[in-house]
Amino acid sequence: MTSPLFVPVDAYLVPSLPTVWFGVILFALAMYVALDGMDFGIGMLYATRDERDRETLLAAFGPIWDANEVWLVAFGTTLLAAFPAVYSRLLSEQYLLAILVVMSLLVRGVAPELREQRENAEWHELCDRLFVVGSTVTPLLLGTLVGSWIFGTAAISLPSLLTGVGVVALCLTSGAAFVAAKTSGSLADDMVRYGTASTVAYLGGVVVLLGVVYWLGPSDVRTLLLTAPAAAVVLASVGVGVGGLVAARRGRHRLWFGTTFVLSFLLVGLVAVLLYPTIYPASGLTIDAAVVSPLALNLTTVFGLPVLVLVLWYFKFLYGTFAGPVDGEGYTN
Repeated sequence: MTSPLFVPVDAYLVPSLPTVWFGVILFALAMYVALDGMDFGIGMLYATRDERDRETLLAAFGPIWDANEVWLVAFGTTLLAAFPAVYSRLLSEQYLLAILVVMSLLVRGVAPELREQRENAEWHELCDRLFVVGSTVTPLLLGTLVGSWIFGTAAISLPSLLTGVGVVALCLTSGAAFVAAKTSGSLADDMVRYGTASTVAYLGGVVVLLGVVYWLGPSDVRTLLLTAPAAAVVLASVGVGVGGLVAARRGRHRLWFGTTFVLSFLLVGLVAVLLYPTIYPASGLTIDAAVVSPLALNLTTVFGLPVLVLVLWYFKFLYGTFAGPVDGEGYTN
């Protein structure tokens, strides 16, 4: 049976369509971690620089940082469209964390705008501090939220908090690599130093997190951690992280930034390994049990996936347009 739009009503377009949308949701999450994580990292680095360097940092990601937040919207929208039960339970059971994330995003977003409204040194210092705080607290809270989702724990638990700290370290690495790729001289050299430290912290944090989860987690999680896919993701993360450090030391900053992008996808890949086929461990809800009806998912596929492709093309165009180096005044040829 088909609908008036010639879409099947009682069967999925392909039998694996729920799993495909599980992958689409995690793809949007990975894109957000990779791209807006870079913005968060630059915001953290903002605290270490003088006025001229701060102008350079803002110029480096100013044209793209608002666009990067599209992927958070894409993650929430696709989760609601394909798995509304998970969306509702996640936000209702972790509502305090969700509200704090929104508030910290708001602080991070408005601080640079308010800074320009008054020519006052104390006002500028206050806005700068708020910008740094928002850029640091947001990935910490987001990581904590994702950690509580993956491990089925309360928001304030060791595994979820360690996940948040790991996301902060990854964001700092991404931000440092991006700035190094867009600048030169002493500023780029400093970014290599910060990025090296944050990469080591991230990789060490992942090992500690997995050790804690193995020690404290339920038996099914321990079993997953010992599977070949989980081990492959962890080993790949170590290899890519080390490769990024080598590229940074050799001055190949664009390659270094590329490795941070891969690290973000590997992190979300580990999330997929730990979740699948369950999508909400706290209640044992599986992908097949949480997915919407065939007609709804088929329509979402027909109308939604082309929009996602269009968004990807837009980001390719955007990053290509602003691909050049920057100085304190903005992009240069």
